[in-house]
Amino acid sequence: MCTQVSYSEKISEIENFKVYLRQIGSGENTSKTLSRSDAAEAMRLMLIGKASQAQIGAFLIAHRIRRPKSQELAGMLDAYLNLGPIVKSKRGKTAPICFGMPFDGRNKTAPIYPLTSLVLLSESQPIFLQGGQAMPTKYGVTTVELFANLGLNLKGLSLKHLEDGFDNHGFGFMYQPDHFPLAESLISYRDQIGKRSPISTLELLWTIHQGEHLLINGFFHPPTEQLISEALEMHGERNLICIKGLEGSTDLPINRKCIARKSHNNEFKEIILNPLENDCAGSNQKWTNIHSWREAAFDALNFKGPLKQSLRWNSGAYLWLSGRAKDLYDGISKADNAIKTGKARNTLEKLILWRSTY
Repeated sequence: MCTQVSYSEKISEIENFKVYLRQIGSGENTSKTLSRSDAAEAMRLMLIGKASQAQIGAFLIAHRIRRPKSQELAGMLDAYLNLGPIVKSKRGKTAPICFGMPFDGRNKTAPIYPLTSLVLLSESQPIFLQGGQAMPTKYGVTTVELFANLGLNLKGLSLKHLEDGFDNHGFGFMYQPDHFPLAESLISYRDQIGKRSPISTLELLWTIHQGEHLLINGFFHPPTEQLISEALEMHGERNLICIKGLEGSTDLPINRKCIARKSHNNEFKEIILNPLENDCAGSNQKWTNIHSWREAAFDALNFKGPLKQSLRWNSGAYLWLSGRAKDLYDGISKADNAIKTGKARNTLEKLILWRSTY
């Protein structure tokens, strides 16, 4: 039986939320940073629908204008972790790579990460991805669309089925409409605001995988990298790589060097990833449409076509960064072998077969 919230209780919750709005929305000189606990409570109230529509919109746009601080992002992440789904690796399993990328997709460059994931999986490196349906502000092509065009339907899986795929095949994908409807309820506000909100940054930090893992975040603006690093340090994330990838993703460019910052036990090391020095240079393929991408994707899995170099470079680099290869040369060599021998393509077929059982 549903418990009815009285009018007075609803008014009280709205009044409580006003405190947070006054603090962050009072102007450049007088606004104050929310404490971690207050930011967590504000995000909790928005997720469970206890703040009014006007308040949610005001909160998101105020943070867009002022930019959230690291402790506020850490608090918002607390709310996501407390209210969202959780998946853990079974004892003795290899720690996964959790890729953190913008949920609003890609519309300028052709994504390579679905294919990179297949190569990594074929080399026994577990992968965890997250995303949703086409969403503001970019409304770019999404993870679920890309995999669907490879023949792997990732919609409609229960959390139990997701865990099964992760346990038995090393691959997990959190689809927000299925697995975190509370967060999905905030999408319409992002559309109406028309600008990326702090939730977009939050999605780069958040993963439903709890326990040991390597968290790899994409970002676009350098200040975002600093926010990500500080917020995750507050959460005790000890294995983190920040990548200034294509369109804020974790896809490494092949037309220039890319600087990555790797943290291990709160010590950062700068790594220069240069495709020009590793026989992987080329032009970043532009995004045109899903049909052209599908053709190029299957070509790449057969070691040919316009995405081949990008797949070799990304797979080799991430095999090395995750510790599955002794150096970059070894990583690229292993990636080449996984593609040429059909291991990566066979991994896709195994996942499609697994999905067909549900």
